[in-house]
Amino acid sequence: VHRFNNAVDRSVARPLATAYTKVVPQFARTGVTNFFSNLRSPLTMVNQLLQGHADDAWDTLGRFLMNSTFGIGGLFDPASKAMVPKRSEDFGQTLGTWGWRQSRYVELPFFGPRTVRDVFGLAGDMPLSPIRQIEMDKVRIGLQGLQLVDTRAQLMAVDSLRDTAVDEYALTRDAWLQRRTYQIERDLRHNRGDDDDDPTTIPVDAMPMPDWGN
Repeated sequence: VHRFNNAVDRSVARPLATAYTKVVPQFARTGVTNFFSNLRSPLTMVNQLLQGHADDAWDTLGRFLMNSTFGIGGLFDPASKAMVPKRSEDFGQTLGTWGWRQSRYVELPFFGPRTVRDVFGLAGDMPLSPIRQIEMDKVRIGLQGLQLVDTRAQLMAVDSLRDTAVDEYALTRDAWLQRRTYQIERDLRHNRGDDDDDPTTIPVDAMPMPDWGN
C-alpha cells in the first residue's frame, strides 16, 4: 500500500501541489488553509468534550465564532492574533485518551498513514464533517479536491527528507506514530494553551467515502 500511495503521490498529488504553490499566491493559500482549519473546529470541539476538556472546547468554540465572523468565514485567523489557543482533535485521539494507547500502524490506499485505532476513529469523525454534509456533489467534491491539494502543499516541506531517506517507509511510519503518541500524551496531560499544528495527513473531510447512513 505504501508503494502504491507513493506512486499516486509522485504522479498526481505532488505535481498538483507544486503547480498550486506556483500559481496561487501565498496569501491566498494561507486563506484556504485557514478556511479548512476553521471547518474542523466543530469536530475538534466535540472530541474535546468527549475527552472531558470543557475549557479547551470553550476556546475552540470561541476560535470558531471569531474566525467565522471577523475572519470572513475562516479565511483569516483573528483568533490567533487574540492569543486564543488552537488545537486539532479527532476521535482517534479521543480513543487514545479513553485507554487505547498503543495501536498497530496501517496505511490506507490514497489516504496514507493511520493506526488501527485511527481507522475506527474515522467512524466517529465523519458525521461531524461539515463538508460531507453538503448535498450538492459538485460543491462537495470541489471543496474536497481543494482540501486535498492544500494538505499536500503543506507537506512539501518534508519531501526532500523523504526523498533522501534510506528507508522512506520506516521514516513515515515512525514519524507518524511518534506524532500520534505525543498528541495523545498531551491530551492526557491537558496542558492548556499549547497550540497544535493542523493535521499532516488527509483529513476525514476530504475523504470521498460513502455515507453509510444512506
